[in-house]
Amino acid sequence: MYQPTALEKGDKIGIISPAGKIEPEKVGIAVTMLERLGLKVVLGKHVFDEYHQFAGRDLNRLKDFQQMLDDPEIKAILCARGGYGCVRILEHVDFDLFLRKPKWIIGYSDITVFHSYLNSILDVESLHSVMPINFIDDETGKSVETLFSALMGDFEDYKIKPHELNRLGVAEGDLIGGNLSILYSLRGTNMDFETHGKILFIEDVGEELYHLDRMMHNLRMGGKLSELQALVVGGFSGMKEGDPKFGTSAYEIINEAVESYTYPVVYDFPAGHINNNWTLPLGRYVKIAVDEKEVSFNWYKR
Repeated sequence: MYQPTALEKGDKIGIISPAGKIEPEKVGIAVTMLERLGLKVVLGKHVFDEYHQFAGRDLNRLKDFQQMLDDPEIKAILCARGGYGCVRILEHVDFDLFLRKPKWIIGYSDITVFHSYLNSILDVESLHSVMPINFIDDETGKSVETLFSALMGDFEDYKIKPHELNRLGVAEGDLIGGNLSILYSLRGTNMDFETHGKILFIEDVGEELYHLDRMMHNLRMGGKLSELQALVVGGFSGMKEGDPKFGTSAYEIINEAVESYTYPVVYDFPAGHINNNWTLPLGRYVKIAVDEKEVSFNWYKR
């Protein structure tokens, strides 16, 4: 995996809206915080555009993304929000100049489209992280803190509390993944993700529980779960019971899907559509140790 260069004070970071539209005041909060860090913020020309649910038409969102990728002075690209729309522009993006000197692409939710392509196709690391749409909702301040630290090249080794469904053990491998619904939607395309020897992170929001069950069985039957080194499960917030009720929780559904495998499984990692959304360097090599007292994540550059 290629690791983008760490930022320094005075470097430029671009903000674009490649998917859903966003209120200017939310971006303004992020700009202020980034400038306090010592970075210079460059806004995409169409970052505040609106076209139905999108932040402008596909062509204009694509232009902003391409311009930020090609500009050598832009050292990182922060997506303003998720929503929907990244998959509509990805196949038209030219990554040639980007690959000569990769830069951090940052976000979560619909931005998983970019993460999956970068990690599985281009072998470039990226940051699954809080975005301007919810900088203000950062419950403990740690979400934004971990993003700023990662941008500066300091990747914190995490320790979290155990969960009753965790499966104990130690595993190593490149971390991949993101939003489960997005990963599921890429199955069978040339942007499909590769799980052999990897550690998979998944999270989701607002899905029907039966749909979660469908997605997990799709991954299981498609061989995406059998070749993992470990599974890390983040927030599954706002999940819908349905009528009639499905009967089991999100974590129980996932637990059932992986019960025949022996690798470590971590539940309740603080990342996803939740207020505590710690930064995860996707594509980076990580060692995970799961025991009865805690779960540790140690990052390594290869």
